[in-house]
Amino acid sequence: MLEMTVDSIRVSPQNYQRVVILKEKESDRYLPIWIGPAEADAIAVKLQDLNVPRPLTHDLLGTIIDSLGGTVDHILVSDLQNDTFYAKITIQTNGESKEIDCRPSDAVALAVRAKVPIFANEEVMDKAGIHLDKETGKPLSQETAAGLPREGSPTDPPAEVKPEELKSMSAFTDFIDSLDLEDFGKQSGAR
Repeated sequence: MLEMTVDSIRVSPQNYQRVVILKEKESDRYLPIWIGPAEADAIAVKLQDLNVPRPLTHDLLGTIIDSLGGTVDHILVSDLQNDTFYAKITIQTNGESKEIDCRPSDAVALAVRAKVPIFANEEVMDKAGIHLDKETGKPLSQETAAGLPREGSPTDPPAEVKPEELKSMSAFTDFIDSLDLEDFGKQSGAR
């Protein structure tokens, strides 16, 4: 598992689709995940430390977990299949650890409220993680990025991504290419 931070929330200028950008904590690799407008707003509200008059759904979820004696331990972006990301929320309750399947957007919205670590599986990062050209701010091609050393495991070769997986991710790649990524890493928080 690789620890991530929320870098920003972006909106595609072409189709107004929202994306949360997670950044690998020990590397310059980013993980963009499509999310809905409500979840984008829920994450942005917390990142910008805004007050809302009534609790949002993710505030309610956190309150329910707490009132039942549980605590959110961490969240994990666990898988990517057919352009769909999967996540799990790990909750500690009564000395037990329970994993709850959920959408990554809901997991991230809960994680920023509970102030818990966000992780991604290495396999997910190998499939969908991107490196950025330091001069242009544009995503590097898979071939160019594959030659970059990965911190924490510099001798391990990058996982092989099958051609059919790359083809199935073409919509994802097209979307990433449409984003304005030139100011990545220059500031944190929601956009």
